[in-house]
Formats: sequence, structure tokens, C-alpha cells
Amino acid sequence: MESRKQTLMEEEVVFDSGEKRLNELGYKQELRREMTLFKAIAIAFSTMALFAGSTPFYGLSLQYAGPACLVWGWVVVAFFTCFVGVAMAEICSSFPTTGSLYFWAAHLAGPKWGPLASWCCAWLETIGIVAGTGTQAYAGAQVLQNIILLSTGTNKNGGYFAPKWLFLCMYVGVTVVWAVLNTFTLQVVATLDVISIWWQVIGGIVIVIMLPLVALTTQPASFVFSHFEMNPEITGISQKPYAVVLSLIVSQYALFGYDAAAHLTEETKGADKNGPIAILTSIGIISVLGWAYILALTFSIQNYSYLYDPTNETAGAYVPAQILYDAFHGRYHNSAGAILMLFIIWGSFFFGGLSNTTSAARVIYSLSRDGGVPFSKIWRQLHPKNKVPANAVWLCAAFAILLGLPILEVSAVFNAIASLCTIGWVGSYAVPIFARMVMNEKKFKPGPFYMGRASKPICLVAFLWICYTCSVFLLPTYYPISWTNFNYAPVALAIALGLIMLWWVVDARLWFKGPVPNIDDLKV
Repeated sequence: MESRKQTLMEEEVVFDSGEKRLNELGYKQELRREMTLFKAIAIAFSTMALFAGSTPFYGLSLQYAGPACLVWGWVVVAFFTCFVGVAMAEICSSFPTTGSLYFWAAHLAGPKWGPLASWCCAWLETIGIVAGTGTQAYAGAQVLQNIILLSTGTNKNGGYFAPKWLFLCMYVGVTVVWAVLNTFTLQVVATLDVISIWWQVIGGIVIVIMLPLVALTTQPASFVFSHFEMNPEITGISQKPYAVVLSLIVSQYALFGYDAAAHLTEETKGADKNGPIAILTSIGIISVLGWAYILALTFSIQNYSYLYDPTNETAGAYVPAQILYDAFHGRYHNSAGAILMLFIIWGSFFFGGLSNTTSAARVIYSLSRDGGVPFSKIWRQLHPKNKVPANAVWLCAAFAILLGLPILEVSAVFNAIASLCTIGWVGSYAVPIFARMVMNEKKFKPGPFYMGRASKPICLVAFLWICYTCSVFLLPTYYPISWTNFNYAPVALAIALGLIMLWWVVDARLWFKGPVPNIDDLKV
């Protein structure tokens, strides 16, 4: 009798708190729960990617209103991002499921509005997160393009600037590599993400410290923190408020993706506690290191007007690469140091895209598990040996590749894909946060991370900030508007959401009920 009691007590201790909560929500454990807190942080951190968010838009944001708006804009965006992160961490603690956002939306909105809320949230997130893989692939190819250019002699000395067809090949190639790696066990990806966090933290510290030290001259603090300068002859924007709003794009694009930790909660030990910790920790690390990186770049500018010159060493196409080149070439008279720094930055894009693909596949898998995707039976199948959603991985990769095909004809592809990514991904945060804000507090079952009376005000600030962020990415970024600089994100988003909502009205509302419990055959 004593032996039996001891065995039962041991089983209770071993039984994971996240799995217990998953069972209470109606789901049985299917994925392998082997992720530690550190690995969950690593994946969230890698999805946000230290350099991947701030590097591609740095030159564009600097061009709109100068360094002061860029630098202080990061602080403002980081402040409001914390409200979104806290709101999501509280919900994640209560609902530690792989479906995360759309699962949260369904349960928080209640039985009447739950299916519609879940449907909208799921598809917004799917659009955003698949486009996110495309942005990482594009930005990574852009860095490779500059590495090749500087390695072969620079734009002034006959260096090779990769043409559009080769750029597209690099884009497709890295996307396929991410899909292949995600077909292996989650432990492979988790291990690479552990490497990623050290790569980005150590690499970030190296760049932040070394770049200003190597630069022959540095800009004064007055330039970095208080200089305001518009470039209407380039951007076509002469209104100061509009320029300031657009200058925050770099920060708004960089500071999201932390929900990656929530997508992996069914594979994370103690997810009801560790999921929220991973979300908030990744926001904190990226906020601090990202701001330090922006400061390092801005202090190290040698010639502000030369950065955008199409005849400079990087063809005026990539401002961070030109800053690195000016600093290292100015002191050492060669581009080796700049190439090494760009390789560190490229690694951030590689690891970020890898983690993004991991998260995207989990979203597709979860939605397919509940019958919300055409041919769901195919996409919800797990690899028989590795127990990962391999079919969903390749579906995400295929759509990311399709998003990149306009590279051959349209020059503003990155802005459009990044806008789709931000509006879809960040917009999907708004649905569960709004539902949490308006629901009856007595119906909410809090997890270990609970904000109490502060929850509603936090959700309100978070919701309003998300609405503002999404509206910014719908705006034109250059004037006069032409086919070459047209931000086609609003059109693409309108078509996609129009078809999705038409599907809902005509058919899906009759059968889609949101997350479908699968625990009927399991004793809780």
C-alpha cells in the first residue's frame, strides 16, 4: 500500500503542469514536450532576431527624419511593446497551447463570437508569420548581396552586384534550407537556436563595442540624440508628423515575434510558467541590445550625405553595410572587417528565418488540427519518426517562396512583404487581447502569471498600440506613388482577407467551431 502511494505521488510530481493545463483545455499531449526554458527563450529571441529587424529598415527610417527620431523612436516602441508582451504573457500562462493566438481568441471571445474571432486571428497570424519567413529570406539575401559586392571589389572597383535572378535564387535557397532543417526533430532546431542566441548576443556585443572604436571619427551626441533632418527630395515627404511616423518603422518591424515561445508551449516543460517568462525575456533582451546596435551604427556614421549616394561602395543600396565599410576601410584600408560584421548580421537572419519557419509550421499544424485549412488531413500529419509537422513546414516554405517571386519585376518587394508580415502578425495579437479586455473577469481562469486588476488597462494600451502599428504599415512610404515604389501590402491584404471572409460567410461559419478538443479518449 505504501509503495503504491509513493508511486502515485511520484507520478503527480513528474506530470508536467503545462500538460495538465493542456488536458484541462481538451487536448492530449501529441508533440514531444522536451523544450527547456532557455531553449524557449532562444527560439523566441531568434524569431525576433537582433539584427534582422533593425538592419533592413535602418537606412529607410534614418532617411525620413534623421537620427533623433530613429533613436528615440526605438525607446517609445519598446515601451509600448512591453504592454503587448505583458498582456500576451498573461493569456499564454492560462492557455499554454500550440495554437496560441487563435486558440486564445476562441476561448476568450466565448461560444457566440469565439469561432469568428478564432478564424480571423488564425488567418491573420498565418499571413503574417508566413510573410515573416519571406522577410527574413529577402533581408538575408540582401546581406549576402553586399558581402559578395565587398568581397569582389566594391561598387567603385568593379565588384559583383548580384542581379535580380541570382537574388531570387538566394532567397529561394535559404528558404529551402530552413524547411529541410525543420523536418528534423525539434531538438535539432532547438540546438541551433541555442547557438543562435549566443551568436546574436556575442556578435551584437562585438559590433556594438568594436564599430565605434574602429571608426576614425564618431558623431557627437547632439547629432545622434537631437538632430532632425528630412529628405523630401528623396522620399517626397515634406510633412514633419508624417516623416516622424514613418521613421518609427524600423522599431515597429523589429519588436514583434516574441509569441514564438507561445507556439511551442505544447513542446515546452512547465509551459504555463516558462511560456510567459520566454515572451518577456526575449522582449527585454532585444529592446536593450537592439537600441545599443542602433546607437553604434548612428554614432559611427562618417558622412551622412554619402550613405545614400548610388556611386558609393555599396551602390547606396544598404546603409548599414556602407557604415561598416566606411569604419573598417577608413582605419584598415580594406573591407575584411566589414565583411566579417556583415556575416555576423547574416547569421542573425539565418537563425531568425529558421525559428520563424518553426513557428509558422506550428500555426498551420494547429489550424489544420482543427480543420481550418483546406486539405487539413495532409498538413496536420506528423513525421512518423521525428514527430514534427513536416508537411506544414513545406507548405509554409512554398508560400514564402511565392511571396518572393515579384522580386524579378518590383523593386519595393521587401517593404510590401514586411508590411504584410507586420500587419498580419501584430494584427493577430489584437484579437485575443481585445477579447481578454472585454470579457467578464470571473470567466477568466488565470495561470501562474496574472496581472489582476491591472490586466484590463494593460490590454487597452496594448490594443490601441497594435491598431496604430498596423495603420502605419498601410501608408505609402514614398511620393509621388509609382509602380516601382508602390506599397502593394494593402491591396494584397485586402484580397487575402476578402477571400478568407467570403469563405467564412459562404461555408466555413457552418462547420468551423474553433479549436477542436481531442481528449475524448483520454482520462484527465
